[in-house]
Amino acid sequence: MASYLKMPKLSDTMAEGKIAKWLIAEGDEVEMGNEIAEIETDKATMTWESSVDGVVHKIYVAEGGAAVLGAPLVLVLEEGEEPPADADNPPGPEAPAEEKKETKPSSAAPAPAAPPAPKKPAAPTTASGGRVKASPLAKKVAEERGLDISKIKGSGPGGRVVREDLDYCHGSEGSRRSAIGILPAFPSRGDESIEVTGMRRVIADRLLESKTTIPHFYLNIEVDAEPLMETRSQVNAASVANGGQKFTVNDFIMRAVTLAAMEVPEVNASFHGDSIYQYGSVNLSVAVAIEGGLVTPVIRSAEDKSIADLSVEIKELATKARDKKLTPDEMQGGTITISNLGAYGVQNFDAIINPPQAAILAIGAINKQPVVNDENEIVPGMRMWIGMSCDHRVIDGAVGATFLQALRKNIETPILLIS
Repeated sequence: MASYLKMPKLSDTMAEGKIAKWLIAEGDEVEMGNEIAEIETDKATMTWESSVDGVVHKIYVAEGGAAVLGAPLVLVLEEGEEPPADADNPPGPEAPAEEKKETKPSSAAPAPAAPPAPKKPAAPTTASGGRVKASPLAKKVAEERGLDISKIKGSGPGGRVVREDLDYCHGSEGSRRSAIGILPAFPSRGDESIEVTGMRRVIADRLLESKTTIPHFYLNIEVDAEPLMETRSQVNAASVANGGQKFTVNDFIMRAVTLAAMEVPEVNASFHGDSIYQYGSVNLSVAVAIEGGLVTPVIRSAEDKSIADLSVEIKELATKARDKKLTPDEMQGGTITISNLGAYGVQNFDAIINPPQAAILAIGAINKQPVVNDENEIVPGMRMWIGMSCDHRVIDGAVGATFLQALRKNIETPILLIS
């Protein structure tokens, strides 16, 4: 019997999908479980499998095309079966008209007006509005090099352009560069309108929802990172000597946050109107930057995993995230989130809560700086800033502070993390 295979729901927030690549063609035989297409959702590109056996009769959406949930994508017939009467005009999505109107922008919507072109600055002139001040040699060299001398700032008397000024310029616009060519030259760029992708649209919607519906408050601490760095160095040396892997600072942080969340379960929770739900396990969401946005793959039951386990799993998830191969299950169900910008040199920041979670940790860079020791001596030290954004409906200030105390203990006594 004829089967219309329709756009599936591949993520919890998906409203439509884009066909990134067809893995079949009209006339091909397919079996149940065969991979037939790669579909780009709002979070990742996922492989879609056939749910029937048969022969591909017609493909309705070309590669690069988008369709709402439930829209027919391909018609599969049994061997020798005649196509149905509506094969060229298949039934539309099953979703109600109101839902379709909300989830798919109207194609008739007018395109945004292009921003006005920037005005070019007026060329410098004399006080009387006459010609540009420039020496004859400067004019000659500028003409030979194709430079617009009216756009060159002169260093001579009264702003006069002299021969030496041309050594700091290149191109027809006369933009500045190093006289000895060691600084990069950045040509001017025109304005550009960039289409908002499905992923960026969902990020925008969810973060706007978070900031406007969740009462955020912020806590931050500075921790002594020297014990952690020393332990990490020793662990890495022993691991490499035995043919093992190296561990990042974030691997230790994931373990520290997980243990602190088990110790203070009030933060491993979410708000549900007339109840607060505390999770029994820590499903750790870790922010991963990818092209076009940010995803938070989830390490499930992180409390049962060692630093080595966490390290391997987050590397695998990050690779899949950057390849846009995460499955819906790998992106859903997180209970607390870590966002680490330390690798970018960011010392401190405030993160936005990832709903429906009640807390997110913002991890900053580890920096060498002078500190006062127990003997009141100023000595070199290593410090790391950690911020915590809390949902005040779930977490009170004292609870958040208690969690950060537990986290500090884990980081400053890293032997507690080794298992």
